[in-house]
Amino acid sequence: MPTEGWSGPYHGTVTLQAPLAPILRRRVPGTVRAGAEELAGRPAMVVRSVSSLRRGALSMEDGETIRIAAAEALMLRIPLVMVLASSGADVSDGVASLHGWGRAARAISMCSGSVPVVVVVTGPALSGPALLLGMADLVIMTSDAFAFVSGPAMVEDFTGIRIGVHQLGGTAMHARSSGLCTIEAATEQDAMAHVEHLLGLLPTNGDEMAPRAVGSAPDGAAAAGLREIIPVRATSSYDVRHVASLLADDQEVTELWTRWSPQLVTALGRIDGRTVGFVANQPQALAGTLDIAASQKGARFVRFCDAFNLPLVTLVDTPGFLPGKDLEWRGMIRHGAELAFAYAEATVPRVCVILRKAFGGAYIVMDSKGLGNDLCFAWPGAQIAVMGSEGAVQILHRRAAPEERLRLQDEYAERFLTPWQAAERGYVDAVIDPADTRSVVAGALGALETSREQLPGRKHTVGPL
Repeated sequence: MPTEGWSGPYHGTVTLQAPLAPILRRRVPGTVRAGAEELAGRPAMVVRSVSSLRRGALSMEDGETIRIAAAEALMLRIPLVMVLASSGADVSDGVASLHGWGRAARAISMCSGSVPVVVVVTGPALSGPALLLGMADLVIMTSDAFAFVSGPAMVEDFTGIRIGVHQLGGTAMHARSSGLCTIEAATEQDAMAHVEHLLGLLPTNGDEMAPRAVGSAPDGAAAAGLREIIPVRATSSYDVRHVASLLADDQEVTELWTRWSPQLVTALGRIDGRTVGFVANQPQALAGTLDIAASQKGARFVRFCDAFNLPLVTLVDTPGFLPGKDLEWRGMIRHGAELAFAYAEATVPRVCVILRKAFGGAYIVMDSKGLGNDLCFAWPGAQIAVMGSEGAVQILHRRAAPEERLRLQDEYAERFLTPWQAAERGYVDAVIDPADTRSVVAGALGALETSREQLPGRKHTVGPL
């Protein structure tokens, strides 16, 4: 359950505004309408499919309308918001409808990283339209929405397994298993309230900074509570979202992809008025270990924040990567490298705070100094090492008696499992009082606000996707 002061996804109401400009291609027949509207006090290009017309099937004209709307959003440098409920390509239009979808997909891809792309799914999103969801930055799905490329009938024909539409591609499945759904909403109105809230935290485009807002810092008693949040027992857990909320203005943090890979928390909030992206290991889920889904989730969020100039605050407490032959066979090396690659490429201000455990390869990929973070801080009880004392002694002194091993573990922990050795070598910039974490991080972000990084001239990178 969320801790006190944790807002989670935004819940509110929204009043739909009249279009700011004439609707694009008003007289063109089809199931898609597009035009500029005001969301979160700023203009956005909004595309809506009309599900009551031919179940929202997309014709070639509809694909062209989406393409033009995406091109206009890119030209005007405003967010692109799509509200979709579509049964797929219009069969009566033949291959022309597929051609129109391809042109729309290409235009949306051109928006990626330049303007925020948000999709709201209010009903079915099948085949081609479903793939458009995978191209968006953020996807909000209502409770009755569902999306898949191949439907239940085709699944049964090929596999013999009978399955329902919501079990195959419902909102709950995409929020929990596939990672497609960023936020779950009850209704379309609720979903649009989420859109307004998110756009209020983001810049209009990748050439601007997110708007600043006045917020209050947690009181001294709440900040001092960070000194007690880490349990005495090394194997006990705590809710890292509480740490993030105590760093944020008004103790408000909006978590994204809440149910997908919960051992890694990704959230937006403000510190001293600046929107930041929080990436944090969650000890309450799988002890905060990293697996394939967590690496993908973190890498996607880091790239999103980097594209839209949102500083990154990384809260580290992880014993390492989750072991398992299935994970290795499915590409743990390649997917784990995604997170390292995303951090290494990021040019926004990056502040890392090591709360407790930071071991092995997981320490590296969680925005370590070696990957280029700007400033790294650690709490006094942090443990930074290749591995924990038990594993280290098992390797170094495998023939020692059980009693001797316990003594060696204590010696290893006292010598190596502290932040001081890392600080002496410059891998940690300062060991700080947990109660001072917010003021230290806020000061660091202020100092780094004018930092700029010269990117190498190349077409694009080839990351471990």
